[in-house]
Amino acid sequence: MSTVYTVKVEDFRPATEAMPSAGPVYRSIYAKNGLTHVPDGVESPWQLFCDSVKKNPNNPMLGSRQITDGKAGPYVWLTYKEVYDSAIRIGSAIRSRGVNPRDRCGIYGPNCPEWIIAMQACNSQAIPYIPLYDTLGANAVEFIINHAETSIVFVQENKIPAILTCIPKCKYLRTIVSFGKISSLQKKEAEELGVSCFSWEEFDRLGSMDCQLPLKQKTDVCTIMYTSGTTGEPKGVILSNLAFMAQVLSMEHLLSETDKVATENDSYFSFLPLAHIFDQIMETYCICKGSSIGFWQGDVRYLIDDLQELKPTFFCGVPRVFDRIYMGVIGKISASGAVRKALFDYAYNYKLAYLESGLEQDKAAPLLDKLVFSKIKQSFGGRVRLILSGGAPLPRHLEEFLRVACCCVLAQGYGLTESCGGAFTSIANVFPMIGTVGIPITTIEARLESVPEMGYDALSNLPRGEICLRGKTLFSGYHKREDLTEEAVVGGWFHTGDIGEWQPDGTMKIIDRKKNIFKLSQGEYVAVENIESIYSRCPLITSIWVYGNSFESFLVAVVVPERKALEDWAANHQHTGDFKSLCNYSKARKYFLDELNNTGQKHKLRGFEMLRGVYLEAIPFDFERDLVTPTFKLKRPQLLRYYKECIDEMYREAKRSQA
Repeated sequence: MSTVYTVKVEDFRPATEAMPSAGPVYRSIYAKNGLTHVPDGVESPWQLFCDSVKKNPNNPMLGSRQITDGKAGPYVWLTYKEVYDSAIRIGSAIRSRGVNPRDRCGIYGPNCPEWIIAMQACNSQAIPYIPLYDTLGANAVEFIINHAETSIVFVQENKIPAILTCIPKCKYLRTIVSFGKISSLQKKEAEELGVSCFSWEEFDRLGSMDCQLPLKQKTDVCTIMYTSGTTGEPKGVILSNLAFMAQVLSMEHLLSETDKVATENDSYFSFLPLAHIFDQIMETYCICKGSSIGFWQGDVRYLIDDLQELKPTFFCGVPRVFDRIYMGVIGKISASGAVRKALFDYAYNYKLAYLESGLEQDKAAPLLDKLVFSKIKQSFGGRVRLILSGGAPLPRHLEEFLRVACCCVLAQGYGLTESCGGAFTSIANVFPMIGTVGIPITTIEARLESVPEMGYDALSNLPRGEICLRGKTLFSGYHKREDLTEEAVVGGWFHTGDIGEWQPDGTMKIIDRKKNIFKLSQGEYVAVENIESIYSRCPLITSIWVYGNSFESFLVAVVVPERKALEDWAANHQHTGDFKSLCNYSKARKYFLDELNNTGQKHKLRGFEMLRGVYLEAIPFDFERDLVTPTFKLKRPQLLRYYKECIDEMYREAKRSQA
């Protein structure tokens, strides 16, 4: 009899017929006696850090590579005690600038030791930190600084010009601190606008080791993380000290039950953006356990070199990163000749069969791991024992490859900023969980809510519906947006907008998205209706449907061209034929693709929002084919079914041209 990994907590039924049907509430079997709790007396992530410093004062904590004459040297480390002392001084310096507990501090830049020190400095003073990043769109940094009323910002050197351009519109900003140096010209420019600037060393000297640390509470705001909003404005997700710590302790709980907890001998490769919650949780967990954290150089060209130098034991990535590694390995195998490829395929299928039969990773094919797969493990430095994937679903073939060929345990998770990162996770060495996001973490309870308009029934034999969450790691609301909070959290349940399907073993499979916002494989959110409205400004088209999904890194579209525009193009290029045949010309598709992307660039769409392929449709979208509503709103699931072959071909063509 197979194991069922969830426990029914209660049946949930709506009080009135007006409410949609909801399925039972479930929690992980590892939390069957109650959700993971934060011990009494532990009030803040700062205390988790301090406890680790006491245990591991001389352990290497934060490492980075020094660049000399354009070449990276070995990792240079700061110990736990050195980071603690620096955080105390920086925290004291923050207070000297008139920033008080529960005021807010921005952090803007790539992963580096200074990022973590600034974060810990804020934690020491009960000051919520606000990660700033520009991938949310034009003017996002300016919007976040103003919306969060941020008076001080820590900034990577190369981001200082961008911050300086924001100053005239940022009425709360008073202090800028560079992660490195700052020029006298930049200082002068800022000071003329009423903002003081400091290099990291200058600011450190403002602080003191004798400062009095304020009291902290679990209910205090730890951080406000901004994420994509349906209106185009980022939403500030408020995460409390309790939510943050509970997420970290849930990781400890699950690893202790199912695999191996981190120790002071482990090292983590800091690669995913610290501006996102997933990496903050991972690094805080490693800090709690006394592990070391090594930062990449920030250049994908040197990613493998950094891994070879650090030799981490923990690696977290998103599907796009793993796909690059997979394509590189497959390319080398294919180029090695028919005999070697046949041998690899034999070894792969042999180990896969044993994994599918229930054997654990290190017992499935130890000899083949040593003879064949160890070379692939070297891609991650050779010591990786745990790979975590998040941000978007892993394609099944990619998850299978990582499980078979990387000689380590893989766990795939699902979560949102609103759930403080993880909400579901697959369990180490349970191969049947492949293709799912696993079970609820031990701080979360989950249920499905029916979505009748999409045909999803949470009470059917194969329950499907919107994933709803409640528990200790949920956010406290959206900053200054009670309306959005009330819309997202109903009766204590956070509505994720993702459509899930409970599997018979209690795992969850993500199958759809309720709202028209989705993630691409690299983790970027796409608000598709907004993008369509921009592309619709192109005078050459009458309508457009933009498509993307979490298994691909770019967008494609089905476009109904304006008849005269296409016919004029054909006349200018000596093409003949009726409207339908003109739509089939590859050069016509290329012309419309270029014009649409010109429109996107004109209206400041970001790179991942640009189109990589278009299909020209001669027949307007109509409700006779069930592609639009009677009011001509796009019916996206039906459009996908109707144009599935066209979509698949566009992705194939785009990838061939890229190769």
